[in-house]
Amino acid sequence: MRIKDRVAIITGGGSGIGRGTCLRLAEEGGRIAVFDLDFESASETASTVQKAGGDAFACKVDVSRSSDVEQGVNEVLSRFGKVDILVNNAGMSLTLSIAKTTEELWDRLHDVNVKGIFLCCHAVLPHMRKQRYGKIVNIASIVGNSGTPGMVHYGATKAGVIGFTRGLATEVGPFNITVNAVGPGIINTPMLDHEAGASTVQMLEQKVPLRRIGEPRDIANAVLFFSSDDSAYVTGQCLFVCGG
Repeated sequence: MRIKDRVAIITGGGSGIGRGTCLRLAEEGGRIAVFDLDFESASETASTVQKAGGDAFACKVDVSRSSDVEQGVNEVLSRFGKVDILVNNAGMSLTLSIAKTTEELWDRLHDVNVKGIFLCCHAVLPHMRKQRYGKIVNIASIVGNSGTPGMVHYGATKAGVIGFTRGLATEVGPFNITVNAVGPGIINTPMLDHEAGASTVQMLEQKVPLRRIGEPRDIANAVLFFSSDDSAYVTGQCLFVCGG
């Protein structure tokens, strides 16, 4: 097992990429803390891990609130005694023109997608520095690397994630902490179902060189690489997992 007995926090672990990541890391021996604003969905993920023989628990956390994040991290430390891996997956998205994007919406997207990552890193880094070991994986997006109509607000946050990843990697590297990002392409998640209909998804499939929509496990496999010691000499990188 590639991360046996490593303690991993996965934000937004209640569904989609987050749930897939929880299950994949648990398969490889990780002890999983499922953070999500939706406690019911987080509990379902934790229960699925437990039924498969893994160790997991759910915690209701709004990553945009420092008090929530600190309380969640403290609960992980109480239960597991350490934090080895942080996967910053929690995020929100919608398709909307810049003309219709309100200041409130802009702020909310940045609060969750960028500030949330900062708050989670800020909370776990003292513990990772002390143990001189840590793996941080931030979920970005191909939209953060290329302009997309109707997703200016979202793309700005994900570009911020990539920049944050590269900067933080240089700062915490001396403590044997790696910081990397995974940039998903079009992935079969509830978020995609909400944003696009079946005909749109079929059209998008034809634009992907591999001619299929990605699955959460495709992203989880990349997260696992960055979470394991297979990536011991890799930091500050963003791997785009997008079918080409």
